[in-house]
Amino acid sequence: MRFFDREYEGTPLWEIGRPQPEVVRLEEEGEIVGRVIDVGCGTGENATFLAGCGHEVCGVDFAPNALRQARAKAAGRPLPLVFREESALSLERLNETFDTAVDCGLFHVLLDPHRPIYSESLREVLRPGGRLFVLCFREDEPTEWGGPRRVSQAELDATFSRGWEKRWIRPARFEVRLPGVEGRAWLAAYRRAGTAGHGPGPARTTAI
Repeated sequence: MRFFDREYEGTPLWEIGRPQPEVVRLEEEGEIVGRVIDVGCGTGENATFLAGCGHEVCGVDFAPNALRQARAKAAGRPLPLVFREESALSLERLNETFDTAVDCGLFHVLLDPHRPIYSESLREVLRPGGRLFVLCFREDEPTEWGGPRRVSQAELDATFSRGWEKRWIRPARFEVRLPGVEGRAWLAAYRRAGTAGHGPGPARTTAI
């Protein structure tokens, strides 16, 4: 977590000063519904955009520097928007439920042991039938420029297999502030299965 907080002392490559175009496209397609949680919200570009579209939005991040910037951007604007400092692995601490979850660039930084915990954490806050959208770099994105881990469709499906229904995965673009980077990504859509009171998930480990 300290690494990401230090990155926000400047402007990280993934902060492009506007919402990710894939999030805008989801909103235009009517895929974003009801109350929204933006997990790993950073400085709040996606959250602020969705709140401006009329959604009640909670932006969640574990980097205080990012949240300070997010709150400053939203200050004085009459938006249905709140920012909370919390681990993505412990979202139940929010004591909130949502209809849609958006993850733009968080999944691909999770360690393997954290992935099933993250999946269950999201299930804790999404209502049955709730929608999840994950935008992450895919395995054919070149690695010469560095960046986070690349992710395959199989890895996404394996993570969101227990308690989720797959809707679709499609090629997408993850924009960054680096000339020449194509930003090949996957945009994955899942639906939370089951009913309320689904029982305990896997044991949690150290928060990120």
